[in-house]
Amino acid sequence: MNTPSTFTRRQTMKLLAMLGLGSQAAAPVAQALAAADPWKLSEAEWKKRLTPDQFDVLREEGTERPGSSPFNAEKRKGTYHCAGCDLPLFSSDAKYESGTGWPSFHTPLAGALGTKTDYKALFPRTEYHCVRCDGHQGHVFSDGPKPSGKRYCNNGVALTFKAVA
Repeated sequence: MNTPSTFTRRQTMKLLAMLGLGSQAAAPVAQALAAADPWKLSEAEWKKRLTPDQFDVLREEGTERPGSSPFNAEKRKGTYHCAGCDLPLFSSDAKYESGTGWPSFHTPLAGALGTKTDYKALFPRTEYHCVRCDGHQGHVFSDGPKPSGKRYCNNGVALTFKAVA
């Protein structure tokens, strides 16, 4: 008996394009999903790739000290990427000053983040991570500005920034 196979994200996006369901508006989603093939590195490989602070946050779900990120003051146009694997996560257009001491965003790039429930603070919170390398980024809260009403509170050490010329 034949069982149906599972489609990968890339296969799904190709199928949608073949069916004519793709559009200019969907292109960023397709790019993010296609770029998000999972990374599986050993702990030793991650330790070689990352600084100790990055390793603590991205691989061990640590939290950097509030107010310590230079990205809090970053005002240039560009894109914020995962420091672990370089997947684009947020546009600078989604960044805002939340007053929390961490870089905050109201909307991630489509398909860039995954979530799970975190009980480390004794109450449930929504943790989010990079879909490609599963690197911990921060937590999302429902007290952000429009259009999403969300506050993606990110550890700056888990990000890199690429400015637009």
